[in-house]
Amino acid sequence: MLRISQEQLAGDVGVTFQQVQKYESGHNRVSASRLYDISLVLNCPIAYFFEDINSATTGGREMPGPRDGEGMREDEGDYEADPMDRTESLELVRAYWKLHSADLRKNVLDLLNNMSRRE
Repeated sequence: MLRISQEQLAGDVGVTFQQVQKYESGHNRVSASRLYDISLVLNCPIAYFFEDINSATTGGREMPGPRDGEGMREDEGDYEADPMDRTESLELVRAYWKLHSADLRKNVLDLLNNMSRRE
């Protein structure tokens, strides 16, 4: 979506483009520190890489809870609080601006506004 090549990403992160290929294909695991570096280069929150995780992804295993009541409560740290951090928001904006007609864009915007009022 950002139109950045594997070579560009690799250079900015400090790895080879072959390593980026292995990350993308799943042949190599991405360390937490490397994932953080990638999120900085791509200018996205690290939570972006986890937004689609579900039980199919995690193999149905239970998530460990904090020990002895330490750590964040469930109502803290809502990673989806800002809809602009979601991939689908960026995709929607890009699709919207690909519409060449200003009238069509206005109609699409009116449609979405009307639909969201009915929800």
